[in-house]
Amino acid sequence: MTSASIQKSTLPNGIRVLTMPMPHLYSVSMGIWVDAGARDETTDERGLSHFIEHMIFKGTRRRSAYQIAKEFDAIGGATNAFTSMENTCYYAKVMNGQLPTMVDILSDIFLNSVFDQQEMERERPVIFQEISMLEDSPDELVHHLAGQNFWGDHPLGHPVIGTRENLMRFDSSKLKRFFHKLYQPERIVISAAGMIDHPVFVDLLHPVFEMLTSTGELPQREKPTNHFQIQVHPRDQEQVHLCLGSRGMATSNPDRYTLSLLNTILGGNMSSRLFQEIREKYGLAYSIYSFVNSFEDAGMFGIYAAVSPDHVVETVERILTAIRKLKEAPVSDDELKSAKDYTKGALLLSAESNDNQMIRLAQQEIHFGRHIPMKEILSKIDGVSARDLLALSRRLFGDDQVALTTLGPIADESLFSDLMKQ
Repeated sequence: MTSASIQKSTLPNGIRVLTMPMPHLYSVSMGIWVDAGARDETTDERGLSHFIEHMIFKGTRRRSAYQIAKEFDAIGGATNAFTSMENTCYYAKVMNGQLPTMVDILSDIFLNSVFDQQEMERERPVIFQEISMLEDSPDELVHHLAGQNFWGDHPLGHPVIGTRENLMRFDSSKLKRFFHKLYQPERIVISAAGMIDHPVFVDLLHPVFEMLTSTGELPQREKPTNHFQIQVHPRDQEQVHLCLGSRGMATSNPDRYTLSLLNTILGGNMSSRLFQEIREKYGLAYSIYSFVNSFEDAGMFGIYAAVSPDHVVETVERILTAIRKLKEAPVSDDELKSAKDYTKGALLLSAESNDNQMIRLAQQEIHFGRHIPMKEILSKIDGVSARDLLALSRRLFGDDQVALTTLGPIADESLFSDLMKQ
């Protein structure tokens, strides 16, 4: 027991099971999480984690792909999966009376997928279309290009989805080898939130998941380095999409609460400095925001905007000016209080969703090895001072330590050279 409501059990093989009862709900949200993702791939394996995510739903020894879809639909359930740099998650949500069926289907596809070669041939073009969708979406593509610029040739700098060249080489045996290499019990967390009884849930999972055993030493992750440079990607389109990237921090860094507030103040909502300056005051962009990408051992603090080619230099200059102001003077008491109220409000509202609570349970277990009560999180946010924000701004936004990536009808890097040296 890790708190008054959260319960945790560890199966004999090391798989961790966590639940959060939410008795006022009629549904249960469940996720099977693997602490493995795109950054655990070698150059030849790039895209395997994402391909496995697709193939998990394409048939087991007991069910065809159609039967998997039909059985989930028959219980009114919703199921999906996602792959990130460091995690892969297979999740579903049903009414609480359908919990045994949900566990049966999810555990079957997770443990018994056959990775049939014919199904792979049918799914490969689907992933090609997914790549094409990304390439046709400049607001998404520029984030991938910014990652490549900032992280270089490290796995964090390559897209989760992989490349067409790699995808053409993958076969069933390669997927199976990668699956058994990384999907080991000590990296698996199963979480559930909603109308759930912990002992009943564990009893449903134990008989099927106990068969999973460790297959050997897990590969170690290589720590990345940052690259602060300008990269322009010429493209014939109406707008220039741009990302600036500076140092961030690891997911478990104690200063993560300060970083969250810094993000809110700079570009995290409609009253943020960037939104008010770039959009409301000067009308330079419709979309502008800041964001935080945090990983096990590193991170990036980023800013995105989409502007006309005529205004891109001015926009970059005003963004850099906003960053510089954060380094020069503490934020006001009113601005800090507003950021805290916004951040705490968003957290409390998200806590009403059992989907969010399922995700939070697993991520906290993976990154911290424990559940962090909401009261503790709110207290940490309240404890951040203007002095803390000033010190963090000076640490993250060092001179000449901001990367710039653009995608659009601009081909001259020298337009930004003097600006980025300020």
